[in-house]
Amino acid sequence: MRDRYDRKIEYMRISITDRCNLRCTYCMPHGIKQVGMEEILTYDEILQVVRAAAGIGIRYIKITGGEPLVRKGCTALAGRIKAVPGIEKVTITTNGVELYENLQALLDAGIDGINISLDTVDPEKYRTLTGSDRIEAVLRAVRACCSCGIRVKLNAVVMKDTEWRSLIGFAENNPVDVRFIEMMPIGPGREYMVKRDILNEIRSEYPDMKRDEEVHGPGPACYYSIPGFEGSIGFISAVHDKFCGHCNRIRLTSMGYLKTCLCFGEGTDLRAILREDDLSCERKKKVLEEAMRTAVYNKPEAHCFGDVSRMTENGRMVSIGG
Repeated sequence: MRDRYDRKIEYMRISITDRCNLRCTYCMPHGIKQVGMEEILTYDEILQVVRAAAGIGIRYIKITGGEPLVRKGCTALAGRIKAVPGIEKVTITTNGVELYENLQALLDAGIDGINISLDTVDPEKYRTLTGSDRIEAVLRAVRACCSCGIRVKLNAVVMKDTEWRSLIGFAENNPVDVRFIEMMPIGPGREYMVKRDILNEIRSEYPDMKRDEEVHGPGPACYYSIPGFEGSIGFISAVHDKFCGHCNRIRLTSMGYLKTCLCFGEGTDLRAILREDDLSCERKKKVLEEAMRTAVYNKPEAHCFGDVSRMTENGRMVSIGG
């Protein structure tokens, strides 16, 4: 489906939980209140939304959270989503803490790619940033993913002390995309935003770096290759290098709100439709499709992260979905 600005919308990120087993300072510090499980969509409800989404042209699904692997049955859900007619690829984004134990189940479910959030490989920095000492569990999962042939992307949020040298080392001897993501001014993220040109920092040490034109997925990252590296280096700069003109995504929060732009608080309440007892299954699917078509068509032209006074989204990323 295309919106009113003729952008093809075919990618949906689905948050299945607002829970997480880390407490990253820029995302989910201690003290954040969580909603009751009865307010979060059931897996059957998520599948109803996916079927409706496929009916309007969504082809790619990303399972997110919170941390999706803390919700029991996540790996089975991935397989059920992959089986929905019209859905071509299903990927997952995770902090990697419980990934090793769930990797085979994800592979059996037919997962097409795994994004692992990893901002540092230094144990002490990791502990300070996340409140956890599980860095070795994450690194073990990264190594296992690299050895099993699944497409792996490592996501690092850009901060003042981002250690890009150690992070891009994963791409030197592994077919991994290491991506540096600009912080967005949502929730605690406003306090951590920094405009840092890591691309030029890397280029100063690797002058032969070149733009990589290979398609790495439906997301907005710009990729570069370094001679001798198996993997690629990617950059996602939503604020200072906005890509709204070719944005292709929508988001479903764990509570069932369909969001078409992170910048704005408005959303379409799909949970209310899903829990309407008077609607038959077939009628419910049609109503969902109609609601989603309207939301997609009216997707905002661009975000306003450059002028936070115009933002209407006051929530946190953990409640919206990563």
